[in-house]
Amino acid sequence: MTAIEQHPISLAKITWTDPKTEETREFVLTEGATASIGRMENNDICIPEQHVSRQHAVINYRDGVFMITDLGSANGTFVNDRQLDGAFPLASGDEVRLYVPVLHFSATVTPEDERHAQEHGTLITPTNGTGKGKLIITTGPQEGQTIPLLLKKITVGRATSKASWEVALQDPAVSRPHAQLELIDNVWTIRDMGSANGTMVNGSPVSEKGRHLSDGDLIAFGATLVLFREA
Repeated sequence: MTAIEQHPISLAKITWTDPKTEETREFVLTEGATASIGRMENNDICIPEQHVSRQHAVINYRDGVFMITDLGSANGTFVNDRQLDGAFPLASGDEVRLYVPVLHFSATVTPEDERHAQEHGTLITPTNGTGKGKLIITTGPQEGQTIPLLLKKITVGRATSKASWEVALQDPAVSRPHAQLELIDNVWTIRDMGSANGTMVNGSPVSEKGRHLSDGDLIAFGATLVLFREA
């Protein structure tokens, strides 16, 4: 396979104009890419506006379509003025509103757009799948906290004085323990440990047999939402 064939195809473009500076920023998404959106600088698309949550929404590539999901933001995410209550497929021309800031989604990317994104560091490509990863808490008292996945097996449970698990969540809806993540052949797997309120990935329940995780997956432990990111 040649280097050209390995190069990810640019499929979509997200445009946002800062109302204060009137500067327009363009982000190009390639096939398989995941883009987190929020107020914090560690997001792929940083929107430093007061109405935007620290971790507000995520766009990821599933089955040939870019899907956008709200991350439990304070003010909600809207597509064409419809508030999201789950993952939503984006189409060219869609208007994404983070309560006040407006982003435009386009499925037309020119070679000039791609060159501009490469030069300005706004070309968003898939992760390399090395097995390294992290969890970013998007709701609750620990919102914004990043937890690096440094071990090959990590247990998640409620924060208590006698907690022995690696990830302790300050959420009474989380069980003691709740779920377990394990790295197998450079792929993270998550399984529920018989928790009272269940574990969900992208809105679907996780059984005790478990399921694989992909970059940009949204995990719900009880009432706590967590964004999974690969290296």
